[in-house]
Amino acid sequence: MGNCCSGNTTDAPVAAADNTATADHKGDTNQQSIKHRDTNESSTNPPSTSKPPSSSASHPPSTQSRTAAIGPVLGRPMEDVRATYSLGKELGRGQFGITHLCTNKVTGQQFACKTIAKRKLVHKEDIEDVRREVQIMHHLTGQPNIVELKGAYEDKQSVHLVMELCAGGELFDRIIAKGHYTERAAASLLRTIVQIVHTFHSMGVIHRDLKPENFLLLSKDENAPLKATDFGLSIFYKQGEMFKDIVGSAYYIAPEVLKRRYGPEVDIWSVGVMLYILLCGVPPFWADSEHGIFNAILRGHIDFTSDPWPSISEPARDLVSKMLNSDPKQRLTAYEVLNHPWIKEDGEAPDKPLDNAVLNRLKQFRAMNQFKKVALRVIAGCLSEEEIMGLKEMFKGMDTDNSGTITIEELKQGLAKQGTKLSEQELKQLMEAADADGNGTIDYDEFITATMHMNRMNREEHLYTAFQYFDKDNSGFITTEELEQALHDYNMHDGRDIKEILQEVDGDNDGRINYDEFVAMMGKGNPEAHTKKRRDSFALH
Repeated sequence: MGNCCSGNTTDAPVAAADNTATADHKGDTNQQSIKHRDTNESSTNPPSTSKPPSSSASHPPSTQSRTAAIGPVLGRPMEDVRATYSLGKELGRGQFGITHLCTNKVTGQQFACKTIAKRKLVHKEDIEDVRREVQIMHHLTGQPNIVELKGAYEDKQSVHLVMELCAGGELFDRIIAKGHYTERAAASLLRTIVQIVHTFHSMGVIHRDLKPENFLLLSKDENAPLKATDFGLSIFYKQGEMFKDIVGSAYYIAPEVLKRRYGPEVDIWSVGVMLYILLCGVPPFWADSEHGIFNAILRGHIDFTSDPWPSISEPARDLVSKMLNSDPKQRLTAYEVLNHPWIKEDGEAPDKPLDNAVLNRLKQFRAMNQFKKVALRVIAGCLSEEEIMGLKEMFKGMDTDNSGTITIEELKQGLAKQGTKLSEQELKQLMEAADADGNGTIDYDEFITATMHMNRMNREEHLYTAFQYFDKDNSGFITTEELEQALHDYNMHDGRDIKEILQEVDGDNDGRINYDEFVAMMGKGNPEAHTKKRRDSFALH
């Protein structure tokens, strides 16, 4: 492809020792990502929407000098990553970036730091890709099977992404080492991968470059959790939106990508290719050149006659063919894949409904007292554009009439599109919880407040800013009067006795809230603040 180039951030936090396929592979399945730009692609940048009211909170004082230059990539003051972390040995490299082991100087905790050289970001689109990668990683934060972004830094030469360290290496290497998987092991692994894809899609993100190299193992342990990584080609999407860029890695690209009209179904195709490789050790569409691979993908013929396919079960072949259906409208969704007979755990569909981040967060928000809800509203006012861009996109996706507010019907439809069915009563309760001012709709600020990830509350500077908002006289305590005033300011007084709310939080019973009591309240009952147990390991035998 004449003007195809490697994707901008194909390196993974932990590189493989050997990225070549074994001799019995028909070609090398470990591929560079490609991106063919289309200048007519509809912009995914959202129009500006209202920011939370300036009265809600002042930004916490920055540790950087107020005169620090603004970085052209991240759009905020430049800062030195080496002030916090020491960079160690190289872990891997891609066309745009090099990943090093990095260590927090204070805690000694180890991470992976991907450094992207700004001189290599030649086009405006390259800069947008890096910025969007950071936004998407912020948006997906807290999901147990997605590599966590710890921080993004920009200096004069580079952008540095500090991420969770996955010391177990790439899933790709483990596949090569095994040749191919037993059906049971492949089904267990695929279940985890498709649950991750369901998470992306339910949060309005298409990965666009799913392949075994972009799934890392947290440790070298046999049952180590799997983590999805490398969001350099990922994009936000709304229901029905179509894209034109040719992106991905040749063996894994869906036919509709080559036809320049596609949506989230492309991720299922890529995982279908991965399943084929898991079961037989070779890719379904292969040739000696990229052009030849693309022709094979467009022809869509899947070989189920060569060994070992005659000995592989009919349900496994059925699932592969349904994931590799050339018509994206007929292809299975993530939800449908997880309910396919071959993949069901012990022949049964999972009991619990799939994680839906928006629904889970709305339910958590509903359970909070008004004090905590106002504090969250203040914290929402502190968040940067890059941290809330994903939620802004989701808000726009639900706000189908572009009115700037979400009605109960739009909330119902938005959650239904993500595969969530709610009773009218449940829906009404969620709506009332998020609708702080009680006007019958959820506005942008209310949506961000109710759906932002709870780990935002663990940040010292955010907690302190919120505490200061309540503590109007800077006495170091929040009094009954100050709490009443704050609830009144936000129209969030639900008629509950203020004294009753205070008593819940006032650990030493002195009739007022100190900072430690406030922090304890904010941390209480946040399941996302702790490691969640879920089926994220897989059998390798």
